[in-house]
Amino acid sequence: METLNGLACFVRTAEAGSFAGAARHLGLTPAAVGKNVAKLETGLGVRLFQRSTRRLTLTEAGERFLLQVSGSLGTLQSAMANLASNAGQPAGVLKVSMGQSFGRLYVLPLLGPFLQRYPAILPDWHFDNSPVDLIGQGYDAAISGAMDLAQGMVARKLAPAHRVLVASAAYLEAHSTPAKPAELARHGGILIRSPQTGRIRPWGLRNRQQDEAAIELPARLTLNDPEAACHAALMGLGIALVSLPHALPYLDNGGLLRVLPDWHVDAGHISVYFAGHSLLPAKTRVFIDSLVEHFHQQRLPERFDAR
Repeated sequence: METLNGLACFVRTAEAGSFAGAARHLGLTPAAVGKNVAKLETGLGVRLFQRSTRRLTLTEAGERFLLQVSGSLGTLQSAMANLASNAGQPAGVLKVSMGQSFGRLYVLPLLGPFLQRYPAILPDWHFDNSPVDLIGQGYDAAISGAMDLAQGMVARKLAPAHRVLVASAAYLEAHSTPAKPAELARHGGILIRSPQTGRIRPWGLRNRQQDEAAIELPARLTLNDPEAACHAALMGLGIALVSLPHALPYLDNGGLLRVLPDWHVDAGHISVYFAGHSLLPAKTRVFIDSLVEHFHQQRLPERFDAR
């Protein structure tokens, strides 16, 4: 185990370029990371890093060693995680990233039954709309509708990622309901910045006949949170373009109405992302299977379909 800890500290330090960066990833102190690397170097009889007051650089031997061990480290850690179980059950900390309101509404409800079934798993769930580095930040999984599929990652589709136009009844009565996409230009838009780019993406509409139309919705206000956009629409401030999962509670209770209900934005899929190790940790595997089962039991793929 000591050798494996040293290998993990070595690889993360090489990736981060510092003991402090590796420590943030591993949940250790920089001193502990440096001590583990030093023990590994002593055991190998080779210096892996050149140390200076400003930076760490790999030695020639360290570069060769990194190429040999970095690809195998994840497999070794996964194998050990699968062995570290309670009475043969999946165990360990399960670090998952998901959007704030999306996670609370659609993922958190599975937690009770999940923990009853797998009591040795300790969820460490992060509710954040900002993008994460799944592998670099040590997440076991992330649920998102817009993650770049980086090398070493796998995506399993959960549901469509459709966006819809919504507004309050009071707003539509005061400003007249658009009958076709071109009429959106006469309305005030509640627009949302992308958490990935900070920009407003120029989405296009599509109907059931696969016709396409541009969204020409002048900005009345710009927000960076879909929940806030729904509340602004409830206040009658304009027409919002939001993901259907965020709009559903307001559509279900009648607070918001769909504008141009035959049209929607197809933004791909909501997926669960995870590292594509050949030997996936049992805790991650059972979480993904439980998540997919939960989505189907709650008919979320159908409910998130705007067509």
